[in-house]
Amino acid sequence: MKSNCILVTGSTDGIGKATAIELASRGITVIVHGRTKDRAEQAREQVARASFVGRVECVHGDFSSLSQVRRMAKEIERRFSRLDVLINNAGIVSNTRRVSEDGYELTLAVNHLAPFLLTTLLLDLIVKSSPARIVTVSSMVHSGAEIDFENLQMVLGYSGMRAYLKSKLANVLFTYALARRLLGTGVTANTLHPGVIDTKLLRTNYSGGLPPEDGAKTPVYLAISPDIERTTGGYFVDRRQVRSSPSSYDMALQEKLWSVSEEMTAEPRGTPRAGPPRPPRGA
Repeated sequence: MKSNCILVTGSTDGIGKATAIELASRGITVIVHGRTKDRAEQAREQVARASFVGRVECVHGDFSSLSQVRRMAKEIERRFSRLDVLINNAGIVSNTRRVSEDGYELTLAVNHLAPFLLTTLLLDLIVKSSPARIVTVSSMVHSGAEIDFENLQMVLGYSGMRAYLKSKLANVLFTYALARRLLGTGVTANTLHPGVIDTKLLRTNYSGGLPPEDGAKTPVYLAISPDIERTTGGYFVDRRQVRSSPSSYDMALQEKLWSVSEEMTAEPRGTPRAGPPRPPRGA
């Protein structure tokens, strides 16, 4: 696959930054993303210095704000004529319950709702660039999660780790539902566990882990490897496709999450809908 332009969200540090450096070092145009303009520009300079050969651009947007996600998507569509790969990498974990600008539990908002919205808003550009790919960074811990739609915001019994697990299961469910919707478009959608990596996110509750460069291996593989150019709807660990948790294959759960996510990310009433129309449901 010849990848001309790749967006890596959450690329100011950790796995995202290592992924951006590796891709840019291969001569690929990489768009790095940070929460603020200053952080994004600093990451752009660091990735450019580390990679030498790639063209590095940057965008910014706070994923705790759906309006900022919409603004960022519009900026990308305005500035770039194509997007060959979108890597949804940005994520957080919070040991205390917090809410986003839109009033949603913060981990769910940043780890699932923001990439859900960004992906759907950029679908027209991605499909136009096909063959193209969408890669979403999940985690093996998704297998210990369940989604309770009656307590989706975890108002009752909040646990930072359970909120994170739930968001990672949402990443897998979203990927499988997205892959069905993209059948026949030339765009694939896959998800992955990057490994136990020494990042700020891991250090919130644990210590140790492999270096971020190891965590970048599977995202880079899914972004550019010719071996999987037709593979879609897969879950990968250490660059190999494996089975995800049994509940992640529940199509009714996938579709309910998709429907609820659409409702939660819809623009306020009376505001024109931004981005491409909803893609048709797949088989």
